[in-house]
Amino acid sequence: MTEVADQQDPSPRKSRLPLITGAVLAVTLGAAGFYAAYSGMLPLAQKDAGAVGLPALSYVTLEPVLISLGDASDRQHLRFRAELEVAPQHKAEVELLQPRILDVLNSYLRAVSVEDLEDPAHLVRLRAQMLRRVQIVTGEGRVRDLLVTEFVLN
Repeated sequence: MTEVADQQDPSPRKSRLPLITGAVLAVTLGAAGFYAAYSGMLPLAQKDAGAVGLPALSYVTLEPVLISLGDASDRQHLRFRAELEVAPQHKAEVELLQPRILDVLNSYLRAVSVEDLEDPAHLVRLRAQMLRRVQIVTGEGRVRDLLVTEFVLN
């Protein structure tokens, strides 16, 4: 029996050298790549944020709009305030049309259902609808964006 035990040598243990070498190589290459990107040795596709100038902007502040919601809701009023982003050359024209803009916004917000006003997910759609109506009133190309600064239901 001792002969059988001597003939069965334990299998040779596999070397861990390739695993350790691979791990060391991966860490070294990762650190070298980080250093090359961080130090600016690699030309990246990103441009310097300061190099690109912002377009000339001007803002027209709209008067607050207070809308009574009626008896359909436990909420009583909607207080809405916004600013219009305009090109500087059109600012005077848009300010001149502010009563028409407020009329359009007031009419639209009165027509919207209370459920849509209470749902935060609908604010993006409401904003887009209001912007389109303002652009129709002011003429194409005068108003770039409508920024909602206050939207309070109470």
